[in-house]
Amino acid sequence: MQYNENFTLIAKTFQGLEEILAKELTSLGADNIEIGKRMVSFTGDKRMMYLANFSLHTALRILKPIKQFEASNADEVYEAVKSIEWGDYLSVGQTFAVDATVHSEQFRHSMYVSYKVKDAIADYFRDKEGKRPSVSVKNPDVLLNIHINDNQCTVSLDSSGVSLHRRGYRTETGEAPLNEVLAAGLIMMTGWQGETDLIDPMCGSGTIPIEAALIAKNMAPGIFRTQGYAFEKWPDFDAELLESIYNDESNEREFEHHIYAYDYNPKMVATTRGNIKRAGMTRIIDVEMRDIKDFVQPTEKSVMITNPPYGERISSDNLLELYATIGERLKHAFVGGQAWVLSYREECFDQIGLKPTRKIAVLNGELECSFREYEIFEGKYVKFRESGEELDKDKEKPTGEKPNKRVLHSKWLTPEQHRLAELERYEKAEAKKKRLEEEKLHPELKAEHSKEFRKERGKQFHKDGDKKPFKNDGDRKPFRKDGDKKPFRKDGEGKSFRKDGDKPFRKDGERRSFRKDGDKKTFSKRGEGKPRRGESYPERKKRELKEKGE
Repeated sequence: MQYNENFTLIAKTFQGLEEILAKELTSLGADNIEIGKRMVSFTGDKRMMYLANFSLHTALRILKPIKQFEASNADEVYEAVKSIEWGDYLSVGQTFAVDATVHSEQFRHSMYVSYKVKDAIADYFRDKEGKRPSVSVKNPDVLLNIHINDNQCTVSLDSSGVSLHRRGYRTETGEAPLNEVLAAGLIMMTGWQGETDLIDPMCGSGTIPIEAALIAKNMAPGIFRTQGYAFEKWPDFDAELLESIYNDESNEREFEHHIYAYDYNPKMVATTRGNIKRAGMTRIIDVEMRDIKDFVQPTEKSVMITNPPYGERISSDNLLELYATIGERLKHAFVGGQAWVLSYREECFDQIGLKPTRKIAVLNGELECSFREYEIFEGKYVKFRESGEELDKDKEKPTGEKPNKRVLHSKWLTPEQHRLAELERYEKAEAKKKRLEEEKLHPELKAEHSKEFRKERGKQFHKDGDKKPFKNDGDRKPFRKDGDKKPFRKDGEGKSFRKDGDKPFRKDGERRSFRKDGDKKTFSKRGEGKPRRGESYPERKKRELKEKGE
């Protein structure tokens, strides 16, 4: 397999973690970093590819694109894939597998796309060598990926193999474990890097505390990996290079604080202790069986990050009670602290009873969750501000300019959407600044700019090419088309609502008849046919017959 000195790579991640991943790649020294949807592209050499697999906390897998093309149907995909020189990447004696990701109206079934790619590769070797490589879904020698977005197709080599979220330390889990990559991303979103203690009062299998320990010590998550990487089976695999990366501890640091993991379930406490022991973090993570209602004020300044149950394992009544307890403990036993809570039910957040400082949209599997920050201060907010303290949301506001409410106070904008909104605002400000400078140098441009400005603001309602011109000031817009026989009526002239020959309007005081001519029945007299107060239906009928003499 031939590589250039530098080549393009793609790091896959969860939606909402793209900016965090881009920052990690920047710290590793990657070049040409570009953020996409659930992915970040970058360039680097073979060492960078090995390092990205070994060191990134928020990447699910690292792909190396080998061909990009356009296709509108499965046959075009087949021909494009078959045209690749597969002998550079795969031999007949090796096994392979294909993973397909499809976001397109033309291609509805990702499984069918993967079958077409497999057929193209098999036919390539059959035509070249007379036999084909085998497919192995569980443990392939070469793992391929095809990504289709509309009609844009990318075929890549998967350098990771087994997903990078499988660190290797978590062999036991609970009923609804949090993905390791998502847990690391949540911790990095808070900005915590080990400056204070960290607490998870509902730790489950211990994913958040262990990932926090890795971040605090700046340890690569790949150090625990036992299943290896897919690139180890590539023809140009450099074992010495990977070993040098594995043994490099120059970037690790000491963690001078502590991490506390609590859970009320004794089984989960035992599971957490086992996972922490496998991760080698028993010295810095304390595990204790404790209910959230027994949570007490920490002695040191702390950050709380927790992922409470969402309702799958306990009833809704107990669930709401649990979140009410969380809010009560935060108010009375976490004063001066910063708490982050991940959940997806709005009624659960309502039970906490605190106003969040920040809300971040996060996709946890198929659930559209919210990751919310609560800053707990003693007393009222007014007195808190008078003392000179600030919340995080106050610190983020730019000084000297009016904040953009749409950006700063939006509930569900992802970090990438925040960045794009700020970029749009900056570009508009720069364009306005440039226009004012031009008008200062050339005053005659001001009228032209004003005309363009009115057009942009929607003053021109007619499209170019419309025949109807704008009406001049004072022109009366006609309501009838030219050629109509009926003229406008003159002032004071009454408009007739009846056709010629119709009966005239009745005179004032004249009673209008609601019956047709010839009807024998007359109008009923006043009070006739109406039931009397307290009179039943049989009594009414009997009375009416008696009055008629029947």
